[in-house]
Amino acid sequence: MLATKTFFRKTKGGNIYKVVREHYLRDDVWCGSEACTLCKSRNAVLDETSPGAKSSLFPEPHYLLLDTNIVLDQINVLEEDTLCNVIILQTVLEEVKHRSSNVHTKLKEIISDPSRNFYVFVNEHHKDTYIERNPGEKVNDRNDRAIRVATKWYNTHFKTQDVDIKVVLLTDDVQNREKARSESIPVSSMQDYVSSMEDPGFLIDKLSRKSYDVDGESKEPLFPCHLPPSQLHEGIKSGRFMQGTFLASRENFLEGSVNVEGIEKFVLVQGRAGLNRAVDGDVVAIELLPEEKWTAPSDLVLQDEAQDDPGDVLEDEKILIEEAPKKPVERTPTGVIVGIIRRKWRQYCGILQHSTNKENTRHLFVPAESKIPKVRIETRQYESLSKDRIIVAIDSWPRHSRYPLGHFVRALGPIGDKATENEVLLLEHDVPHSRFSDAVLSFLPKLPWIITEADVAQRTDLRHLDVCSVDPPGCTDIDDALHCRDLPNGNLEVGVHIADVSHFIRPGTAIDKEAALRATTVYLVDKRIDMVPELLSSNLCSLRGEEERFAFSCIWEIDHEANIIKTDFCKSIIRSRRAMTYEEAQLKIDDHSANDAIALSLRGLNNLAKKLKARRLANGALVLASPEIRFQVDSETHDPIDVEAKKMRETNSMVEEFMLLANVSVAAKIVKEFPECAMLRRHPEPPQANFDPLIKAGRHQGFEINTNTGKELAISLEGAHKEDNPYFNTMLKILATRCMMQAVYFTSGMLQPSEFFHYGLACPIYTHFTSPIRRYADVIVHRLLAVCIGADATYPDLLDKKFNHKLCHNLNYRNRMAQYAGRASVALNTHLFFRGKVQEEDGYILFVRKNALQILIPKFGLEGTLYLNKKGESGPVSFKYDETEHTQTCGNVVFRSFDHVTVQLSLDRSNVQREKLVFKLVKPEIPGFSIPSSESLDKAAMDVTETTPETSNSIPSAKVALEASTSNDQELPKRKVKDTTPAKKSNKKRKKWTDCGYLQRLYNVIKTLLHR
Repeated sequence: MLATKTFFRKTKGGNIYKVVREHYLRDDVWCGSEACTLCKSRNAVLDETSPGAKSSLFPEPHYLLLDTNIVLDQINVLEEDTLCNVIILQTVLEEVKHRSSNVHTKLKEIISDPSRNFYVFVNEHHKDTYIERNPGEKVNDRNDRAIRVATKWYNTHFKTQDVDIKVVLLTDDVQNREKARSESIPVSSMQDYVSSMEDPGFLIDKLSRKSYDVDGESKEPLFPCHLPPSQLHEGIKSGRFMQGTFLASRENFLEGSVNVEGIEKFVLVQGRAGLNRAVDGDVVAIELLPEEKWTAPSDLVLQDEAQDDPGDVLEDEKILIEEAPKKPVERTPTGVIVGIIRRKWRQYCGILQHSTNKENTRHLFVPAESKIPKVRIETRQYESLSKDRIIVAIDSWPRHSRYPLGHFVRALGPIGDKATENEVLLLEHDVPHSRFSDAVLSFLPKLPWIITEADVAQRTDLRHLDVCSVDPPGCTDIDDALHCRDLPNGNLEVGVHIADVSHFIRPGTAIDKEAALRATTVYLVDKRIDMVPELLSSNLCSLRGEEERFAFSCIWEIDHEANIIKTDFCKSIIRSRRAMTYEEAQLKIDDHSANDAIALSLRGLNNLAKKLKARRLANGALVLASPEIRFQVDSETHDPIDVEAKKMRETNSMVEEFMLLANVSVAAKIVKEFPECAMLRRHPEPPQANFDPLIKAGRHQGFEINTNTGKELAISLEGAHKEDNPYFNTMLKILATRCMMQAVYFTSGMLQPSEFFHYGLACPIYTHFTSPIRRYADVIVHRLLAVCIGADATYPDLLDKKFNHKLCHNLNYRNRMAQYAGRASVALNTHLFFRGKVQEEDGYILFVRKNALQILIPKFGLEGTLYLNKKGESGPVSFKYDETEHTQTCGNVVFRSFDHVTVQLSLDRSNVQREKLVFKLVKPEIPGFSIPSSESLDKAAMDVTETTPETSNSIPSAKVALEASTSNDQELPKRKVKDTTPAKKSNKKRKKWTDCGYLQRLYNVIKTLLHR
């Protein structure tokens, strides 16, 4: 059967032409139910024996038919296996696909699970369920009508066969429900249906909450209205509003910024009314305030620590007003958010906030990410969920509610459990980490894998070369190997040999698509989330010692001054002589008695690397820094047992220089052959405004940092040294690193050649070629290079610059998330390391805030906040903040950026929502604020042990004091003390106390004695 539709369309030139659309209909599209006598033999998916859940609303057997919004809003409910025997119409499936690819993927997974009995009914091609759109009818109204028509057809279809099964339409659209009832269609909202089930369990908690009664709805709204899309569009078009991405502040929950294209500085947004319910990542419309109302970012470190939700935000607003700068400061463009263009809400990991009223069903959820606001949810499972990390989704944010409304999705595991916390950080940073599917694994080579004569014939045989690899200890995914040897003409031959991953991962296969999705390997402290299956990453592609492997080689002829004479590329076969660590390679270079081929090769490489580096630095390349540490992990528990700063040796620099050289050489080759679709990597020059914190920090220390060009910046940084502070230059470079833009992948045809420049490396063109095991960008570059040298054939997507442009977006996103996940893993393991420990460490002040100092601890590579006065507290001593110089003064002590301090580190686990490292000042000593150092504590303890019975009449013995003092639960370092009880003193030997509670009480006694 055929349905046709004819209409007329007008071209831009004014011509009118006739359009005829044909739509084919069938009468043999089956209903999918086992109970149907007409369709029983065809595509039976819906169960006959136990259709539908037990519901007090619909006690008879029934199937469920869902409208589009139910699927979009309640996908978390549908993922639970409680709801089975569900009909998904073609209309709904296509609409979901257009509106949310994420939900569509989840729905397809549910449909493919045979145990769930989800049946897709092709209603748009059934002669009895297809409907035309009426004149003037909206698309959504037509689709709602199509859903009702299909539901009614199902019920009629079963009734004519005396099949005792109903089909119930689930819709949360009130008008749709009323129309369904008027047509005698069984219908319900999702909430009513779930509530009527015999045992709904967690399903009620998982219901999406678009709205529910909020305390204070009768009062004045807390937030301004969001303007409708039509007004936002007109405002942006006229220039009244600007569009950008909202970025919430980590340090101040009442502050954020909007990245607006075309404005060099971010637009500042302050106060709850200014933020106007925007969540980090939302695309918003912003109205710029008049210049006289511009302000500066607050110097306050302010966390949302409210333990309840009174529905009143005025107290929060007062903080910003009262703490506003009193002196003239450089103002920044300031605006207010007037509407949300596109929400970027996702599912968030976190914990339920502690509640004294456990019977209450409404609770606050505290996200693990401090940039996300708390979320109100309804749950009847507080007792069990309060001990777990959970996932919550945001549903809406009404004007009357201080926090957004959401619903519970699922529990992850016990709070503080290492496996749970690792899962949290992977989910929070959107790292794909599920096991590789069978489809992906099916494309792996079969073992045993051997190199055949045909392979040798197609490649350059380099197995005779003395190749070796140099990597960090414990590395199993060895991407690269090197060699250096003398040539008869007096020059040197240097080769960089890279794992040929593209040989095993062919374009368009399941393994290729999975690698493109993951984009990068993610390195956590105690494990690795591979981009490709382990058989490739740690075995067949890894250039292990004494094993033959496929490689992609870049070979140069270089003179002894590191000038390149000639460059060649080839697909090769190599046999690495040895896989070494940086330390092993350094020892071999330094051992002048070692003159074997590997030692000579390494020395040649090292000498050339020094000259290459000197030339790069002379051209203006930057040498920046970031605090990096390495954990020693227990082999069985994988818990951190020690930590140290990463050591950099000459061999680190040696490998880096040749990787950089290979990347530059390959970039020049592929862009010459493919000027429109080469995948490159650029590092944009930062706007001068980015350097303001660096310039001010250097000026306060007596150094003028010149940022006009990269070369001038490099010279300024290298010249800034202080004899009394050996870590000063490193901190300055760390600060410079934070002023930089993010390096990104791009397709050459999308930018002008002048924009290819890599600012940090000071080179005109650059790409990534040297790590294909852990970066998908390198796989693409390998494919391009292979086509350049005739070693492989091209394919359509490789030369499609728009396709590659989209690919670059994913690569950049995944790369950024992988970096954040790695840092979060370091922070997690730092917390695990400090459990039960209290130690004093040297630190340096990175930033001086209005109520805090940001401290960097070089030994652990971590930063923390040392609060001077907390919100609502006057503090034991008075600190004066200089807004111009960014200094804090207390008496004769002045705190400036880069000053050395000694702090005590301990882990505060009292707030299960977020464990945090507590920083307490030890030195410089400020009476009433600094805590006693370990040296003074030891001295005080010795003074107590020397007290004689005759002089201790008014002083309680240590034993009595230990038993009496129970006011403080803070743990202190283990110390050696004497038992001063007179009866035991003569016979008691000095012993080491291991009970931290006793030590705390002793510490309280010592404080009392010192005070007296």
